[in-house]
This record gives sequence, C-alpha cells and structure tokens, in this order.
Amino acid sequence: MPPSPIQPTVPFDEDGTHHGFLRLPYSRDDSAWGSVMIPICVIRNGEGPTALFTGGNHGDEYEGPLALQSLARALDPARISGRVIIVPMMNYPAFAAGTRTSPIDAGNLNRSFPGSPTGSVTQKIADYFQRHLVPMADIVLDMHSGGRTLDFLPFAAAHILPDKAQEDACTAAMRAFNAPYSVRMLEIDSAGMYDDAVEAQGKTFVTTELGGGGMSTPASVAVARKGTRNLLIHAGILDGTPELAPSVELDMPDGDCFTFSEATGLFEPLLALGARVEKGAPLARVWSADRTGAAPVDYAARRSGILVSRHVPGLVKTGDCMGVVATEL
Repeated sequence: MPPSPIQPTVPFDEDGTHHGFLRLPYSRDDSAWGSVMIPICVIRNGEGPTALFTGGNHGDEYEGPLALQSLARALDPARISGRVIIVPMMNYPAFAAGTRTSPIDAGNLNRSFPGSPTGSVTQKIADYFQRHLVPMADIVLDMHSGGRTLDFLPFAAAHILPDKAQEDACTAAMRAFNAPYSVRMLEIDSAGMYDDAVEAQGKTFVTTELGGGGMSTPASVAVARKGTRNLLIHAGILDGTPELAPSVELDMPDGDCFTFSEATGLFEPLLALGARVEKGAPLARVWSADRTGAAPVDYAARRSGILVSRHVPGLVKTGDCMGVVATEL
C-alpha cells in the first residue's frame, strides 16, 4: 500500500497540547500547490489510553465540532493520563461548505472507508484515519446529528457486534456518554462506514445523533460537551466524577423502524419527536405541492415505539426517510 499523502503538523508522542493540521496536498485552479488543511489537536500526558474524538464527518452537523473545539481549548494536559486526539471537522471540505458531502469530489466520508491513499480527496482522508489515527486509539467517539434533512432525539449509540466482549465495551461507553437516550442502533446503509472500520479494528466505539435541522441548540451542545467529558473519565484518561442523569434505552431491531416516502410533495409531520406511537397509527402525511384538490398520502408507523427521528425541512422526495421508531428496552 502506498504511503498516505497526508502529513500531520503536530506530534503524537510529545506531552502537552499541540494544535495544528492534517495537511493533504490538493492541486486546483486557484492554488496549484495548495492543500486541504484539516484542524487537529493532540493533548498528551505520559503513558495511558488514547481517545480519538471526531466531529464533522458530515459537514452540516454541528454539535460535534462545537463540543470538540471547546474541549481542545479547555482540556488541561496535567489532568489527563494518556492521550486525546481531537479532529473537530473530520471532512473539512464538506464542513467549510456546510454540506453533508464534499464539494470537491461529492464524497460522503462516512461511506468511503477503508479509503485509498491514491483515490479522491475524501478517500485519502478515510485512508489516513483507517491506517494511522484509528490504530493509535483505544476508544473512538464520532459525533453526528441529523444535518439539514433529519432531526433526532439526542442519543448516543452502540451497535450489535459479533464479538460480544467488544459489544459490551461499546455499550458501557455509550451509557457512560449519558445522552438523554441510549440506542442500540441499526444502520440501513453501512457499507463503507467509519463505524464499521473502527469496530473491525477491535476498538471501543460510540457514535451519536444529537439533533439536526442543519443547526445546533444550547441543549444539544450541552449533551455533546457533557458526553465527551464523561467518556474521557470512563476511559481512565481524565480524572473527575462523571455527570450522570437518567437515560432512556432504546432498540432498533429491524427495518420496520424506518418509514420512507413513496411520494414527492409537502411534508406534514403528525407526531412530535419523543412521542409514543402504535403500529399502524399515522406517522406522517405528504400533500401535493403543485395542485389543489389532491388527496394527501398518509404513512403509518410500521412498529410500536418512540419517534426518535423525523424528516426536515418541509418538502419531501420519493425515497426520503420520514421517520424512525425505536422500541424501549
């Protein structure tokens, strides 16, 4: 395998706080010898576990970048044992554009693993994480929210894994993050995901969905900040007492959790996030967006449970996910 073209400007094995970049050469019309500069912070104090915390895997999700920018400024090396690697804007081209995917190559970083050192910009970023950053880590947190097209109840999540000891470690870390909801998560499109790449290396992995609508809220950012601190304490890297509150545990057992639109038009949500719904009860409605007098198309929940996610904004297309229902454990 060829070496990665990405060069870090920070040391990974020196004590203290180091702010810098992952520099990826990228020749383009406006900069023949230009680079994509991905911000990174490494905070280290002696030997101990390594945590890798990322946000901005999708560029229109903001709780992770906000919480990690704050952590990179506030975390005192003297209070930790080990190392914390912080990448607040993982897919920096997408983040700078405010889009889910990269404006350079239309790459969805969270569907690009294991990546390639000779591929597109997005594939090169994935390859660097796959072969260089993830192998350093003992515990990995990748923070997401719904971006511009989904809104979520604030939850941390872990996956069902073949290795039950690893699954138990991931579940314990998810609970330690202590979001208002904790979800055993089903992915409907997992090929090329960062999650799978990290878990395949045997790491403890936690992800989140902390809101959405293409913005953050004071409450969602507070969940992210509390969770990052709790997770560092759980990993044995940071001293202190975790801040804990009740968390509702949910499961996404199968594809019946998801409801997809089979029409294009004006989206009418019929339930608030967090509402309980019975199987067969109305979940959403799609109205014609180009004529009057047409009957709307109603969609029913395919299982009983709690509405954990719904579509935003007000227009929906055929194939869009309109709602996700999870069951209480």
